[in-house]
Amino acid sequence: MKIGLQIPNFTWPGGPAKIGQTLVEIARNADEHGFSDIWVMDHFFQIGSVGPKENEMMESYSTLSFIAAHTRAARLGTMVTGVVYRHPGILVKTVTTLDVLSGGRAFLGIGAAWNEVESRGLGVPFPPVKERFERLEETLQIALQMWSGNNGPYNGKHYQLAETLCIPQPLTKPHPPILIGGSGEQKTLRLVAKYADACNIFGNQGIEFVRSKLDVLKQRCDEVGRDYNAIEKTALATVNLAPGAMKTNDVIELCRSMASVGIQHMIFNMPNVHEIKPLETFGKEIIPAVSEM
Repeated sequence: MKIGLQIPNFTWPGGPAKIGQTLVEIARNADEHGFSDIWVMDHFFQIGSVGPKENEMMESYSTLSFIAAHTRAARLGTMVTGVVYRHPGILVKTVTTLDVLSGGRAFLGIGAAWNEVESRGLGVPFPPVKERFERLEETLQIALQMWSGNNGPYNGKHYQLAETLCIPQPLTKPHPPILIGGSGEQKTLRLVAKYADACNIFGNQGIEFVRSKLDVLKQRCDEVGRDYNAIEKTALATVNLAPGAMKTNDVIELCRSMASVGIQHMIFNMPNVHEIKPLETFGKEIIPAVSEM
């Protein structure tokens, strides 16, 4: 099992003046202690499950580029890009740039978007859910076309591109892995089966929730003729390695239970990650223990 780190919070001691310094320390330690990937949210306001919307929040792709300059091995991605936030052609160019400049370490994490408050707040059009999923599918098609080297036009219902030129092409071959976040059975998991290299399911919902969603994903793969085993199964969860909270064995057992239903890659966020000790504990005790799961 692989272990990744998600960084959803930037409200740390020292305030905005220390965000860059703290982020460098977190990213370098995660990289050096064996985390396979580092993720940030694609939000512009903080989300309610993490803190007040007025809390510090960094733009995702600028942050990933900053992290890339201070790490060597960890892959980098958003968990996940809201499809309505960027024009597809520009998004693909952005992810390609991250991949090239990081030495081939980019993910394209993407989803249909949900945070209407921040969209309305910053003047971003936020169409109904049906249209957002239509736009998500077209964006996936555009990404695959641009990364195929096909420079021809793309004519969709929502997006029309006269020339899908993308030079340089990504270093990752055949292209940066596409991860689709979410667990909706009728739309999201169908798009995973059709287009994605990886899925991401909320592990905090519990083992039976994850099992049921993977069962549905297998059905969707059968329906479109996709090899279920070709899709990497990832789950996102929160752990708090602190006195009076979780212990190392608790995390190992969580990974074991997730592996038992087919999860291959756990991505964790930690409320006290800025203290660095949780990253050291993962590197010394947890990552080695789960590597053969």
